[in-house]
Amino acid sequence: MPHILSIVTFLPLLGAAAIVVASLLNKGTKEAAAPAARWIALGTTLVVLAVSILLTAQFDPSNTAYQFVEYAPWFAGAAYHLGVDGVSILFVLLTAFLMPICVIASWKSIEHRVVEYMTAFLILETLVIGVFTSLDLFLFYMFFEGTLVPMYLIIGIWGGANRIYASYKFFLYTLLGSVLMLLAMLWMFHETGTSSIPELKTYDFAPSVQPLLWLAFFASFAVKMPMWPVHTWLPDAHVQAPTAGSVILAGILLKLGGYGFILFNLPMFPQASEMFTPLVFALSVIAVVYTSLVAFRQTDIKKLIAYSSVAHMGFVTMGIFAGNDAGVQGAVFQMLSHGLISGALFLCVGVVYDRMHTREIAFYGGLTARMPWFAAIFLLFTMANVGLPGTSGFIGEVLTMTGAYQVSTWTALIAASGVIFSAVYALTLFRNVMYGPITNPKLEGITDIDKRELLLFVPLIIGTVALGLYPNAILDITGPSVEALTTAYRAAIGG
Repeated sequence: MPHILSIVTFLPLLGAAAIVVASLLNKGTKEAAAPAARWIALGTTLVVLAVSILLTAQFDPSNTAYQFVEYAPWFAGAAYHLGVDGVSILFVLLTAFLMPICVIASWKSIEHRVVEYMTAFLILETLVIGVFTSLDLFLFYMFFEGTLVPMYLIIGIWGGANRIYASYKFFLYTLLGSVLMLLAMLWMFHETGTSSIPELKTYDFAPSVQPLLWLAFFASFAVKMPMWPVHTWLPDAHVQAPTAGSVILAGILLKLGGYGFILFNLPMFPQASEMFTPLVFALSVIAVVYTSLVAFRQTDIKKLIAYSSVAHMGFVTMGIFAGNDAGVQGAVFQMLSHGLISGALFLCVGVVYDRMHTREIAFYGGLTARMPWFAAIFLLFTMANVGLPGTSGFIGEVLTMTGAYQVSTWTALIAASGVIFSAVYALTLFRNVMYGPITNPKLEGITDIDKRELLLFVPLIIGTVALGLYPNAILDITGPSVEALTTAYRAAIGG
């Protein structure tokens, strides 16, 4: 299929335009246009998923070069340049996989401004996929920064009571971090005369400027992940965001930072990456241990899961900057796995919130008696989040710790304690919410999950278990691209 990357990238934008046109043609109120908006959004995201599956099926993992490349001159030396490798194609697929789930999750919970909500989500899908397919510095930056706007609106308009504060905090943190990255991009373009990311990967930047460029990109991607100590925007954003907003925030937007490290920091500034590896390792293990302890003290279910995400991203940064096959493979696997597991956990929170309109842990207890199917699903994803063997969460953590162990024994040992801490807070949460007698009379009438909610979890269950039992479904695709990256990295640092 010609121009398949352009199709998969901009098809959601066409769906958003269709929603706007349908609402304008509707003679009634905006509420009357809501059903059409929901169905157009669902249909569009399903078509994007189908095209993404076709794209992945046609991808040749043995070819380490960028594939499905599209190129056209743009302006001032920049270009419309798209392409995917063994890493980015899976993030495109993950984005397309999660978006229909987000639309279905919002089917009943979003009742006002449905047209604008569905439009914002489709625009966000185009921008996120654009980040993973861009091979031009400035095109990448436009997509990367563009994701802030629809997510800001989703939190600020459809979020909770403190949504304005959370949306501004999210926007300012991530925007300010990216200003340095833009300055670095402008310098790189002036220095090399090209904005092509593949060409810049082969350019030998002077060792004296690499640390400054590395720090500029690090400032942006560390906030986006987010890494400790610039993580404080994330719990607020998650707590205030609607359920689907939390799913896409944890499942996709956090991964933009990790993907940026793999795309820019490691291959373009290898000497600086080696120099700053101890710093990254230190920040990573602090994130794993500290945020796990903070998670244990939370009284809000959503905030606990948000802090859990920060801890899991610590494994990702640790694996990436280990700079070896196991570490980088584990980091990519962990990001993909976390996209499924964290998305499912936030959906679990949404199930009980839609019924009781509170996320306070103390409100619940004994839900197993009233919601046995929900309890089983929540247990599965809780154990996957802990890293139970047989689930996708286990593979990513083992590989990242293996990669880190080859570089720093102490880093791997301290990070391993995070697995224990995660079991403590996750299982404590499950016990407090699900077991014991029902002491709150308001819970007597709570109902188990319905068919629509079950439909949300089935693909996530299949993905989590399938990747846990057969990780090569991911590793075979990412392997050659990761090996090419780490080989070039080791050669650059003389390893």
